[in-house]
Amino acid sequence: MDNVLPADTFVIVNKTVLQDERRILVSLYEPLIGALAINLYNTLWTYLDHLEIISTEYTHNTLLNSMMITINEMLDARRKLEAIGLLKTYVKKGDVNNFVYELYSPISAKEFINNPILNTALYNALGPSEYERRVEFFKVPNINLKNYEDITVRFSDIFTWSSSSLRAIDIYNLKSKTTRPLEIISKIDINTILSLIPNEILNHRSITKDMRNYLMKISFIYDYDNECMIELIRNSITDKHTIDKKLLRENANKYYQFENMGKLPSLVYKTQPEYLRSSSETVSKRTKLINLFETTSPYDFINSKYKTGTPSNSDLNIIAYLLLDLDLKPGVVNVLIDYVLKINNNKLNKSFVDTIAAQWKKSNIETVEDAMNIAETEYKKRNEKLSTIKKNVVKEVAKPSWFNQEIEETIATEDEIKLLEEMLKG
Repeated sequence: MDNVLPADTFVIVNKTVLQDERRILVSLYEPLIGALAINLYNTLWTYLDHLEIISTEYTHNTLLNSMMITINEMLDARRKLEAIGLLKTYVKKGDVNNFVYELYSPISAKEFINNPILNTALYNALGPSEYERRVEFFKVPNINLKNYEDITVRFSDIFTWSSSSLRAIDIYNLKSKTTRPLEIISKIDINTILSLIPNEILNHRSITKDMRNYLMKISFIYDYDNECMIELIRNSITDKHTIDKKLLRENANKYYQFENMGKLPSLVYKTQPEYLRSSSETVSKRTKLINLFETTSPYDFINSKYKTGTPSNSDLNIIAYLLLDLDLKPGVVNVLIDYVLKINNNKLNKSFVDTIAAQWKKSNIETVEDAMNIAETEYKKRNEKLSTIKKNVVKEVAKPSWFNQEIEETIATEDEIKLLEEMLKG
């Protein structure tokens, strides 16, 4: 549920030991979820009591006024925090809805950089040089201890036990640093993939839970299906019949870049965000169309427009441009694609799309319904303009054969003049 009203209340619960981890949040998380989401995270943190365990009850209106943002901006930032693993949300419905926001710690820099999804997203968001600069900050310096002796004492070297000090161990639910893993749904079936690779090629016992998760993440990043993953795995198997993670990642990268003209995948909304979807419960052709635009990814939508074959690279690049460069929402992109195809003989022209998209971006079009309304308005204006042009065109009238022709001039004789005068007297 994402319909939050300013009067709805919320309580914040601390599920971790919050520390000053601003550098990790700003250097690693912010390039992926934006400054507003980080600001929301820090603001919720400040609402906790002095023990940093739980907050008193607030209304969302208090939060909105404090941050000087709209309810939609708050929802967008909240969902990004949830998706990245920093927040969990619960709701109890009623006349006034009550929310509980659980705060989680950011993962360590090492975990972040070694996570293939987050690592890829950060690299693409920052570019190679800035990515290397930020990662360098978190690297541990290598100190050569070859000529040094380890003289650190052990616990048992200093401490011992007396029988009188022994006691039963109680289990307490104490605060500890808690993080949330990324939750993804991949379209691949790991068991099916592995079953199609013989034991002679791949040692199936080497496929740990960690490796399964890694394969799921790789398929998610590059949007690969079972067939692609089988090929990738086969090309990434070592002499010991195990999967080389680094080689798998490199092969996935190379294949994707080859198929996408050197570009790397970036994080974007796959379909229209929940909080920007229509809440209408009426059933009509229009609401069904709105639902189609909202629940279909732009790639699947344009793919459905091709009766035979698949979208061209130029079409896919246009979609990437609309989603990434202009940051249009997926549902809005679908409406724009549908509109352009209808008025431009089923062709996506970059300059034509760019003109319309820039106008929609300037008008802050974020919902499918708003996109459909502005498309209908523009279509009506376009037809009225064409009709006016047709009316103003002067139709060419059929002209007599003698019009504008040079007529040869002849002079009458005296006898012809006398004859004509007699006829007139008649």
